[in-house]
Amino acid sequence: MNYAFAPTPIISIPVMSSDPFPVRRIYCVGQNYAAHAREMGSDAGREAPFFFTKPAQAVLPNHAVMPYPPGTSDLQHEVELVVALSRGGRDIPLDKANAHIFGYAVGLDMTKRDVQRTARGQGRPWDMSKGFDYSAPCTAITPTLRTGVITKGKIELKVNGETRQSSDVDDMIWTIPEIINYLSQQVELYPGDLIFTGTPAGVGAVVKGDLIEATIAGLEALVITIG
Repeated sequence: MNYAFAPTPIISIPVMSSDPFPVRRIYCVGQNYAAHAREMGSDAGREAPFFFTKPAQAVLPNHAVMPYPPGTSDLQHEVELVVALSRGGRDIPLDKANAHIFGYAVGLDMTKRDVQRTARGQGRPWDMSKGFDYSAPCTAITPTLRTGVITKGKIELKVNGETRQSSDVDDMIWTIPEIINYLSQQVELYPGDLIFTGTPAGVGAVVKGDLIEATIAGLEALVITIG
């Protein structure tokens, strides 16, 4: 088929011992750890989860330099367990959800916090605080054949060697099967979709020159420099 101009190249993420994973869409769960919800000034109760998205082009590979983005003076880190889907569907049952997972990765939901606060205060969408260029650094995906189903494990983030965030994946308010089940009731999921599952408490600002090290037990560590 001919196009008016060359289509955008497919964005992909490396996979441990496999071909690259083609990224379709990136869904992010908001405030899925109670302590983080509280530090953001929200009720930590178990309300229905909410989601926002990032474009596939927001992916930044491991060991890269992330350019400090324009339009902010408060760039903040949020470490998250990333779920990569190899099967899609609508209304995916809870007991079938894990079968849709291809693998897991460590990701960062980088956020322009000042932009987000301003947009929230004005009752406007805050897409530009989350979906900007290079806002989704991500490691290679480790397939479930290696990890099994992840339900727990230490999740941690350090900046210049200092621990900022430290928790456990089983502290999530909504479990991964619940996230997949609920999200698939709102939109049809597809192979290639990524789900960032929320961040623990301890989010904070980074500046040019900072080294971010994000880890989740059993997965490749994510190392990013702010440039």
